[in-house]
Amino acid sequence: MRLFFTHPELLILYRISSSFSFLLFYVSPLTSLSVYGTIFRIESEGNVMLPKFIMTREENIFVAKRNIIDYIWKSAKLEGLGVTYPDTEAIFNGMIAPNVKVDEIIAVNNLKHAWQFLLDTLDAPVDYPYVCQLNKIVGGDNLIINAGFIRKVPVSIGGTSWKPDMPIEAQIKEEIANVLSTSEPTERAVTLTLYLMRKQLFLDGNKRTSMLAGNQIMIANGCGIISVPIEHQPEFTKRLVEYYESGEMDELKAFVYETSIDGIDFRQNNNKEDIPTLTM
Repeated sequence: MRLFFTHPELLILYRISSSFSFLLFYVSPLTSLSVYGTIFRIESEGNVMLPKFIMTREENIFVAKRNIIDYIWKSAKLEGLGVTYPDTEAIFNGMIAPNVKVDEIIAVNNLKHAWQFLLDTLDAPVDYPYVCQLNKIVGGDNLIINAGFIRKVPVSIGGTSWKPDMPIEAQIKEEIANVLSTSEPTERAVTLTLYLMRKQLFLDGNKRTSMLAGNQIMIANGCGIISVPIEHQPEFTKRLVEYYESGEMDELKAFVYETSIDGIDFRQNNNKEDIPTLTM
């Protein structure tokens, strides 16, 4: 069993009986066991990722809406689109974005619509039909051929000779259901995101679709937003290709947890003693 620690020194909860009692261990620095600072609860069945942020659903929706243009821009850049943040902001607000290709404008608008759909359907299960609907929106206006339908032809992946298997609907449904049975929502969301990226269910837009699916789980449970920062995208892409080739996602999951989950610690803003007193 591999162990993951958040800091050189950390208290770890360890389940010591089936009745879910816990024992606290004080861990001294163990560099060889530290992978990207990820927090895991150690359970008999493996490593389980704990939430990095703990928000109410309403607080997480606020964060999503507050930063939605930034999330759309970063998602577009991860897929290789050439839009800038000002371009994305202009397109999102229905303004003219000069020198931006028509298909890139459509792609940004589709991401806007997909985020709106996501925020309107937080109580829906993120099952196979839901993932297909996300891709249908991501690939709308003829941006992606057969958007919303699993591909029937083989595809190649840039940067590697590895090729994904042809998706089989019954198998995909079973595997998604298995991922959704994970108890911890952050673990469930990150695992689903990376699983869908590797399966390459659709002809295009798979990373956008996958991150939207994962973020529905994150927001519904108040766990933050999965969004790969621009400065970490080259390393993310490198590790993603390694995951494609090996099928081992643990290190990439840890990388995503450490670098690519956004949120706000609203608890720090709830100290009423810090509210200034109005004097007249």
